[in-house]
Amino acid sequence: MNWCDNREEIKSWQSEEKCLWYYDPVTKKNRRYFPDFIIKYNKEGALVTEMVEIKPHHEVIGPPTNPKMKTKTWVSQVRTYITNQAKWDAAKKICEERGWNFRIVTEFELGIKPKKSR
Repeated sequence: MNWCDNREEIKSWQSEEKCLWYYDPVTKKNRRYFPDFIIKYNKEGALVTEMVEIKPHHEVIGPPTNPKMKTKTWVSQVRTYITNQAKWDAAKKICEERGWNFRIVTEFELGIKPKKSR
């Protein structure tokens, strides 16, 4: 939030103020989703609107597809991954309809953790 406040190119931002509806395949219910940020900023003279979701990298890439043991933790990670995918699909659709960008930001993009080089 401080980053948004201190960037001259950012014209406005809001946090968790937009409500999106999506179908959660895990619970089999329609649910509400509040994206982390909607940011409006100048880029090359044009005003760009971007919906931003901040998530841990492991939630973005998902759990292993074939673990040695299917523990309760693994099952929970699978459910979270499936739910997140449904949320992000709904967000991408809304953004596409409005001409906005959608971006997922992890601890790596935020500079909290350095990416490991291979």
